[in-house]
Amino acid sequence: MTATALARPRVHPVTFARLVRSEHLKLRTLRSTWWALALAVAVLPLMAVMRTTSVATIADEADPAYLVGPVYVTSGVMLAQLVLCGLAVVAVTAEYRTGQVRSTLTAAPTRLPVLGAQLLVVVVTALVTGVVGVLAAWAAAAPLLGEARMGVDLTQPEHLRIMAGVPLYLAAVAAFAYGVGAALRSSAAGIASVLGLVFVVEPAFAYLPSEALQRLGAYLPTAAGSRLLTSDVLGSVVSGSRDTTLGPWAGYGVLLAWAALAVGVAAVLLRRRDV
Repeated sequence: MTATALARPRVHPVTFARLVRSEHLKLRTLRSTWWALALAVAVLPLMAVMRTTSVATIADEADPAYLVGPVYVTSGVMLAQLVLCGLAVVAVTAEYRTGQVRSTLTAAPTRLPVLGAQLLVVVVTALVTGVVGVLAAWAAAAPLLGEARMGVDLTQPEHLRIMAGVPLYLAAVAAFAYGVGAALRSSAAGIASVLGLVFVVEPAFAYLPSEALQRLGAYLPTAAGSRLLTSDVLGSVVSGSRDTTLGPWAGYGVLLAWAALAVGVAAVLLRRRDV
């Protein structure tokens, strides 16, 4: 009797903390994750150096009002966003492609904690990547900022907002992409939908003949969220738009609302579908 009891494996209850550790393990053990994160970090200093170098060649003739250092330091955020959106979609859709999701949902039959754990891992990963990337970009561009008659002064509210806004923006846009991927359950459809919206649909609003529709475009996810990274003089480093319909934090709030909507739809579908 005692021997039988000792032979039984110890079963640990499924808690949210264990789900988070499990999802983190899944993400970090994929080689593609590390390649994607390395690329997302690398494009930030690369673009910062390229943009700052180009400005240095015309700095003597440029209007000082246009020499906003953080705008050029963070100019790689659009490419980093592309990579992290793809990673966020794959983080949730890969399980559906391999069928591993059945084991995951069997272990956590209430389902929604799994969604929350995956979302938390994706958001924190994007946030940390953004912090590392923007610091690397600042360090890489620092020797060139003086030649370009620019600087980064974190005591200036606009400079601080733009620099700190990079990880916040990347985390929010990754959450939005995750929600879309979780709702569609297909890597190809999820990535195509997110990137199509960001790089095709949103820019197209700027060319519509109706001013009302152009203003509506300011409320689309990345157009709104990128206001956090926008200099009112130079415009958005993501979309190039100078639209000021929304304030920086109001725009970021709109992006968070889009992310919440996407994740909310995914949560409803997760509860209603069989798998």
